[in-house]
Amino acid sequence: MDVRIGYIQWVVDQGPVLSNVTPEPEDAGLRGAELGIEDSNTTGRFLEHHYALTSRVVDSEDQAQDVLEQMLDEGITLFVLRVPADTLGTMADKTAGEALLFNAGARDDELRVTACRPHVLHTQPSYAMLADGLAQWLNLRRWKKVFLITGPTDSDRAWAEAFRRAAVRFGVALVADKPWTFDADLRRTASQELPLFTQADDYDAVVVADVRGDFGEYVPFNTWLPRPVVGTQGMSPVAWHRVIESWGAAQLQNRFHDLAGRDMTGDDYAAWAGVRSVAAAVTRLEATDAGAIRDFLFSDDFQLAAFKGRKLSYRPWNGQLRQPIPLVHPQGLVATAPFDGFLHPVTDLDSLGYDEAESGCRIDSASQ
Repeated sequence: MDVRIGYIQWVVDQGPVLSNVTPEPEDAGLRGAELGIEDSNTTGRFLEHHYALTSRVVDSEDQAQDVLEQMLDEGITLFVLRVPADTLGTMADKTAGEALLFNAGARDDELRVTACRPHVLHTQPSYAMLADGLAQWLNLRRWKKVFLITGPTDSDRAWAEAFRRAAVRFGVALVADKPWTFDADLRRTASQELPLFTQADDYDAVVVADVRGDFGEYVPFNTWLPRPVVGTQGMSPVAWHRVIESWGAAQLQNRFHDLAGRDMTGDDYAAWAGVRSVAAAVTRLEATDAGAIRDFLFSDDFQLAAFKGRKLSYRPWNGQLRQPIPLVHPQGLVATAPFDGFLHPVTDLDSLGYDEAESGCRIDSASQ
């Protein structure tokens, strides 16, 4: 049985990064999808299943939509997408009733709260899931007074807003909440500017919302008070990181490194999870119909073995893949959320991100 999966990637250029300490790999996401295909062909050969990836990296909204239409014309109905939220919404409009989309890029909470689509599943954790994992850990450590710094981009503001929600949810107080408005190169001025910027009476930690890395790498060890830095820099909640090695993850990391010649990122992991979700469904169903695959992924029979110590499943009300959130620093794994004590009537994984009662989405798992 031949299974074709389309992969489309468009990452919007947000302009030059002021510090440029840790550039994002240009093929982040794509390589994860390719590894998912390799892994699926390894497991699928016993059932004579063959998986193929048709991939395109585009540089504009129009090109992304054109490529989608071309792939649809070629008969592809299963897609893994790393595109902005608006682009994903347009693609969802075009494919309603005829395709299944896996969002491996956009973290926007609106996609899981108000703008859900029945045929869109999210393997990328939302901003709310990441922030909730961090806030749970701060509560657990009793570091309940924090200084929040928010960068200038839309992604920074979305990350910070998710953390503000999480802070209320898990009893963390913002003693200061300041936007980063400087445009200087911090390689020369960090030791002068950051201590003054982070002056406050007292706080237990500094939370940074700097998704693209304009200033956040320079905050550790430059704060007014000697405090840990967490958020997008310092200790960070992520979908995946090279330091995760338990639960068989070391083998996944090695396979990825052999394929790509670099470490696996969270975007790679999200794309890999989308492909592997399809493979798990095809193995069980012996079918490639997008609607049947979707219904199986929402059923109680689906569980994804994904090297995070838990079997993962999709939330039926908004299509989000439930998953633990690792908290890491560049050289090690600190902890993995959710933590003991944060209970939930269904699964403690639903303590991360918007729960069903908080979401306006109600996806009917019986129909596409």
